[in-house]
Amino acid sequence: MNTRTAWITGATAGFGAATVERFVAGGWRVVASGRRAERLQALVERHGAGRVHALAFDIRDEAAMQQAHASLPPDFAGIDLLVNNAGLALGTAPAQQADLAQWKQMIDTNVTALVTLTRLLLPTLIERRGAIVNISSTASTYPYSGGNVYGGTKAFVSQFSLGLRSDLHGTGVRVTSVEPGMAQTEFTLVRTGGDQAASDKLYAGAHPITAGDIAETLWWIANLPQHLNINRIELMPTGQSFAGFQVHRE
Repeated sequence: MNTRTAWITGATAGFGAATVERFVAGGWRVVASGRRAERLQALVERHGAGRVHALAFDIRDEAAMQQAHASLPPDFAGIDLLVNNAGLALGTAPAQQADLAQWKQMIDTNVTALVTLTRLLLPTLIERRGAIVNISSTASTYPYSGGNVYGGTKAFVSQFSLGLRSDLHGTGVRVTSVEPGMAQTEFTLVRTGGDQAASDKLYAGAHPITAGDIAETLWWIANLPQHLNINRIELMPTGQSFAGFQVHRE
């Protein structure tokens, strides 16, 4: 079988970096995109320029995205799988105290950039009967205090995935929404502005999902037979489950 190519966004850390490693190990070529050029270059140096092609740009910058796409060398231009992993949560405050700039950054990254890159690659994905995996979250379904706009952006990702499935009916393109629960990556560090103590406290003793767990899940999804589509998959660590409703009492 010809070598297949995946474009993985947010490839400099966490789920994205682990997914690059898993797919390269499995024989795929990978277009790895992200903001931190030095981390992307390290991936190229570790695996070779024939296996990993780095694209360093801010995914919120549409012009930079288009330029990066246009610059792809022939061996990497035929995208068979798009993994929309780039995203972030910012802040933990309730809505009435939240930073509007952080809300807008989450929307620009988690929603606007995701749909922009998806639309850009759809012609190639249709031509190659490829696949799209969108990284959503259990926050798309289960609200929690301080989740406000982050949860809203992930609800969009999950619903957008279902809409894509409907629109792409008959093209052979597969679409999956992956919705992880508690996972230990740089996620909480980013959310809290680099508060390592807060991150350590959140994950202490919880046995959370790892980046490698998600990479293996994406590998399984991508390598299923062409006639099978995973519409959505929700994962939590065994130690995480569902809580009751809040009740305010006078």
